[in-house]
This record gives sequence, C-alpha cells and structure tokens, in this order.
Amino acid sequence: MFYKKDLNGYETVLDGVQKKTLVYGEHTLMTEFHLKAGSLLPGHDHPHEQSGYLTEGRIRLHIRDEAFLTEAGDSWCIPGGVRHSAEALTDAVAVEVFSPVREDYLPEA
Repeated sequence: MFYKKDLNGYETVLDGVQKKTLVYGEHTLMTEFHLKAGSLLPGHDHPHEQSGYLTEGRIRLHIRDEAFLTEAGDSWCIPGGVRHSAEALTDAVAVEVFSPVREDYLPEA
C-alpha cells in the first residue's frame, strides 16, 4: 500500500482531535493525529501496541503513572493493555503505528 499526502479525509474523533489512517497492512496500521492546543485524549487502553512520533508541537503524555513532556522529534511505545492519555500543550501532529491492526481505524470501503 502506498499513501500520497492528501490534506482531506481527516475525521474528528474528539473536540480538537482529528485522525486519518494513512496506510495499513496485515500486522500494522499507521495513523496521523492533529491535536489543537488544549485538547485532551482521556485515559484509555486497548489491546494494540502503539508506537508514536511527534512531528509538530508539544504534548503531555501520561503512560501508566508517569507523565512525559513530549516535543517534536520525541517518540514513544505503549504496550497493549496499558492505560494512557494525552494533553496537547500546543497545536500538535503525531504519527502512530498500531499492532495488530486496529479494525476500528480502517477506512470505510
């Protein structure tokens, strides 16, 4: 699968948070998130391992009981089943890879 940059197709998932699945295969799925300053991703967990890279901005990422000030260029890996949340301190863009594929993030046919 190949993805050519396209500014369309983002879906609002929470107030101030948009996502777009970029590519996916048999075992992984890559998604781009746009977060507006002040937006919150409430605490949650899922069975998927989640590796991320912040391309723009600053976020405060909470993984289990630890908080991380994350700036552009920083990355993370969250094991499946681990509670996590995030707060956008500035407008931010994150790219995240999920394994196994998140069925709920697959584009509609």
